[in-house]
Amino acid sequence: MSWQMIPLEDVAPSPWRNGGGVTRELLAWPTPQDWDWRISVAEIDKGGPFSRFEGVERWFAVLGGAGVRLTLDGRSHEMTAQGAPLCFDGAKDCTCELIAGPTEDFNLMLKHGHSRARLVRVLGALNVEVEPGTRVAVYAWDEPVQVQVDRQFVTVPPHTLAWRALADGASVRIEAPTALWMEMAR
Repeated sequence: MSWQMIPLEDVAPSPWRNGGGVTRELLAWPTPQDWDWRISVAEIDKGGPFSRFEGVERWFAVLGGAGVRLTLDGRSHEMTAQGAPLCFDGAKDCTCELIAGPTEDFNLMLKHGHSRARLVRVLGALNVEVEPGTRVAVYAWDEPVQVQVDRQFVTVPPHTLAWRALADGASVRIEAPTALWMEMAR
C-alpha cells in the first residue's frame, strides 16, 4: 500500500456542541461510522470541558498557539506545541483552559481492545522500527516532512496527514522541524 495523503484544507470543519471550537476529522479506520481509531485536528477558541468518550484511549498534542492546560483527576497538564503528547482515558472528565488565546490541536483516539498506538512529537529526526501489520501516519504541521521507509522516500506537505499500512514492518526515519508520528497496531 502506498501513502495516502489527506490535506487539512480538504476536510470541512464540524462545530462542537458546546461552541468552544471545531474539529476536522482527517481519518477514521476502518469506517467513519464504526472506527477502531480516529485522527482529527481541532481548533479550540475557548476553554471548557472536553467531550467524554467512553471506552476510548485519547492522545492529545498542541500544534499551534500558546497552548492549553488540561485538568484530569485534579491534576494539571500544561501542553505546548513543543511538548510531548498526552495519553488519557477518554471517559474521564477533562477540562481545558487556554493559556493565551486559541490553539490548534491534534487528537488520536482508539477504542479499547481494538488497537494499540503511540503518538510521538518529532523535533528534528526520529528513527523507528515498525512491527509487521502496523498502520503508520505522520502529520506535517508548518513545514514539509521527509519520511523514509526502508529505501523509499515521501515528502508530506504542510498541514497534511499521510498514512499507510506496513504489512511487513519496516525501518522508518522521519525528518522535520516539527511533526507528529503515529503507529496503530492490533
